[in-house]
Amino acid sequence: MRVVAFDAGELPAYLDEGGHLLPGAQAPDPDLALRLYRQMLLARRLDIRCVNLQRQGRIGTYPPAAGQEGVQIGAAMAMAQADWLFPSYRDGAAAAARGMPLDAMVAYWMGHPRGGIAPAGVNVFPFSIPVGSHIPHAAGMAWAARLRGEDACALCLFGDGATSEGDFHEGLNFAAVMRAPAVFVCQNNGYAISVPFRRQTAAEHIAAKAAGYGMPGLTVDGNDVFAVHAAVAAALARGRAGKGPTLIEAMTYRLGPHTTSDDPSRYRTPEEEAGARAREPLGRVAAYLEAAGLLGAAARAQLTAEVDAEVDAAVTEALAAPPADPGDITAFTVADGGRADA
Repeated sequence: MRVVAFDAGELPAYLDEGGHLLPGAQAPDPDLALRLYRQMLLARRLDIRCVNLQRQGRIGTYPPAAGQEGVQIGAAMAMAQADWLFPSYRDGAAAAARGMPLDAMVAYWMGHPRGGIAPAGVNVFPFSIPVGSHIPHAAGMAWAARLRGEDACALCLFGDGATSEGDFHEGLNFAAVMRAPAVFVCQNNGYAISVPFRRQTAAEHIAAKAAGYGMPGLTVDGNDVFAVHAAVAAALARGRAGKGPTLIEAMTYRLGPHTTSDDPSRYRTPEEEAGARAREPLGRVAAYLEAAGLLGAAARAQLTAEVDAEVDAAVTEALAAPPADPGDITAFTVADGGRADA
């Protein structure tokens, strides 16, 4: 899949579905490729662990993100330190890549309030559970940065289902009118819970909707992490140059259920899922790294062990933390910041 041009030229795609470098594509920086893979692997291993924890009754309902790591990691690692990430509920991989502690993210799905608070210096807004409601927030933050003369952009991640919400229209329209330095990344995984993409819109691509707001729109292979990284980096540079927002549609696939309460076998066929697994982003990058001589089997096994140890430590810390005080439920919702029972 080729990426549509922003201002001049055509941004490249890098990998085919088997992880081979496409003809004419320039090999990505080896250090960047390894860092992207490690972060994707960490996200996948944490995702698997959280699903298991939910099945054990140790955390609440959880939205698996396996299969979407290419979009989230490629986008998040293209950001500058001063940029702000606006994640939806499925975007823990991106939040972790931006510095959100893993134990805090596990705590979030345990219902602990500390899971929604990013540490100082980690520019990540709380996960947005309502579909699409964070899109106007990203537009507002980007506009504020422009008014203040700050060198910061907003990057907003959401699913294809969010484009059916009014917040999508309002946020993109506002950002375009104000020339806000925002990048809106739609992870088009084909389904809004169980509703297929073809039932959501008559448009061939969500990226085509950008024209109605007066901003560039482009479609990229979301399972090609290098292509996502390049596209988002270019869009962020465009925003910093005062040229306004960009809409990026990253075509990907949710390998698991919408949440651990969902049964995707009711609306997806085994053949469809098998085909998606053959195109998934983590295996694609692993194949590339092995073919390029950057990550052999032994090094890959060692890296997996290191990542698993990191996940184990995070889960242990989250589960060992004292439970939240139920009285704190109103701590940030009343005028004096106090507790209802105080």
